[in-house]
Amino acid sequence: MKKIGMHKNFRLLAALLLALLLGNCSKDSEPDPDPIDRSGNLLATGESAVDLLANANFDELAIEIAYVEGFRPSDLALADLREFLTLRTFKNVIRFEFLPLPSPGEETLTLQEIAILENENRTIYNEGRTLGLYIFFADAPSSTDDPNGTTFTLGAVYRNTSMVLHESTIRELASKTDGINAAEIEASTLTHEFGHLFGLVNLGILEVNQHEDPDAANHCVEDGCLMQASLEFTQGMAKVLLDRAAKNFTVVPDLGPECLRDLQAAGGR
Repeated sequence: MKKIGMHKNFRLLAALLLALLLGNCSKDSEPDPDPIDRSGNLLATGESAVDLLANANFDELAIEIAYVEGFRPSDLALADLREFLTLRTFKNVIRFEFLPLPSPGEETLTLQEIAILENENRTIYNEGRTLGLYIFFADAPSSTDDPNGTTFTLGAVYRNTSMVLHESTIRELASKTDGINAAEIEASTLTHEFGHLFGLVNLGILEVNQHEDPDAANHCVEDGCLMQASLEFTQGMAKVLLDRAAKNFTVVPDLGPECLRDLQAAGGR
């Protein structure tokens, strides 16, 4: 009888050890859960407008400057962007973090391809009281450009905290245009696209007075405003900046009165 009891105990012990072993193997094969909550940065353009402008939920901005090596934006343009954000938001801290990247090796880039590159490379997301943003400076032009035309895209927004600047196109425009430089084009494009992230025009915040361009959705009809549609494209950008330089104005445009009213009504400065 004792031998039978010992055999039973041995079988029970062996079964327990096997169960523990299988359990450990199963856990090892499961991927670790992603510790980063990306959901707040995967929304439509304009959905974070109020969070960008006011401090109820976020009082700091962390901006990841991702750039293909050799296509880093100028310090002057980033200084202009910092000043713009300081003037138009209530954020207490605005910091830039730089992420050099290898070239994706594409002749042109679609917004879908740019979003995929962001998913692979972005490291800064919303965390605590910090709102994370991502700006990619590409070495390839937009796939929507017409190689036989004269209008090429300089930048675009595609999520609530994401934008792309086609740095190669910006530099080409600067090289062909006397009187303006790449830093001025970068700054104008950056601030224009941030205007869209702020919800302008009629993109995430309401208009106090109607001023959306009937011929260009989400852009301003006011002459001289930063949110004019022409500032997204090469020929329009060159004309606006050259006209301002000829009048001895600050080359980089600012928001017009109606856009400023919209921002202030939504919680901005």
